Amino acid sequence: MPLNGYRILNLMAMRGGSVVADYEKLKVFVMSHELVLDIYKLVKQFPADERFRLVDQLVRASYSIPSNIVEGQSRNTTKDYVNFLYMARGSANEVRYFLYLVKDLKYISTKDYNTLLTKIDTIIRMLNGLIKALKGKI
Repeated sequence: MPLNGYRILNLMAMRGGSVVADYEKLKVFVMSHELVLDIYKLVKQFPADERFRLVDQLVRASYSIPSNIVEGQSRNTTKDYVNFLYMARGSANEVRYFLYLVKDLKYISTKDYNTLLTKIDTIIRMLNGLIKALKGKI
């Protein structure tokens, strides 16, 4: 889905280089938060011996996506916001790999994998669009 600058001007007002926005209105935040909830449900079915290994890593990487969006949005400059969006994108790619791994370990079905992969790829595209739109404002 083309983001058309993610309709950034409808969601944000630029003031002196800082960004004023309500992150809860950002579709990428909402979708990444929903992904975290999906991941929490998913890991309940993992073997107990993965609790402090793969489960911990997957959960941390997933909630890092929306938390970096929130922290970046609260920063004073657009440049800082973009840097946090890069971190969110890195975490999204980390989640993407962990999903690949848990599919190959047979902890999730191919159907669940494909559903989550579609979500994470959409989140990555949305982050890329938001980064591009904001970089044009720096």
